Amino acid sequence: MNVLVVFDHPRRNSLTGAITDAFLSGLAEAGHTADLADLHREGFDPRMPVGDEPVWGDYTKVYSDEVRHHQARADAAQAMAFIFPVWWWSFPAMTKGYIERVWNHGWANPRSQTKLKHEKALILGVAADPAESFERHGYTRSMQNQIEYGIVNYCGIDSSDFVLLHDSLKSDEHRATMIERARAIGRAF
Repeated sequence: MNVLVVFDHPRRNSLTGAITDAFLSGLAEAGHTADLADLHREGFDPRMPVGDEPVWGDYTKVYSDEVRHHQARADAAQAMAFIFPVWWWSFPAMTKGYIERVWNHGWANPRSQTKLKHEKALILGVAADPAESFERHGYTRSMQNQIEYGIVNYCGIDSSDFVLLHDSLKSDEHRATMIERARAIGRAF
């Protein structure tokens, strides 16, 4: 299976980067191929220019070359994975802009009868806070409702997993455990 991995972190050598590398290794160990869309290193612009603004009555609008390039990469994949740091109990602005620009009206919007055809998706967030804090405040459920159900499932990918790796600031040993868990998630994907 070919997997489009959308990676969002300003520092490639971050823990989120190491988790991405481990996930990619796990995919390879399981015999999958991957296309890494490293949004920062590729210079993806998350802002919505007028030319990419959806026209709700026009399902045939032609979007910018940048958007069509990313749509073609997604179309070439059978599955997608999003890996990002959790900032303000959601994904970063770069990932949000990717969704808003690339998963645009006429391509990935059920209102225009163009749902995505991918077999599955993974949403993998790296969080500094412990799981207990997320559960106590309802952040896990809020994120899952917004990202997994409200975006990924809504746009047609019915099989999805939502995973948060918590306590990223805890210790080197714990971070190593997080990295190994990402590798196992890749192997099982």
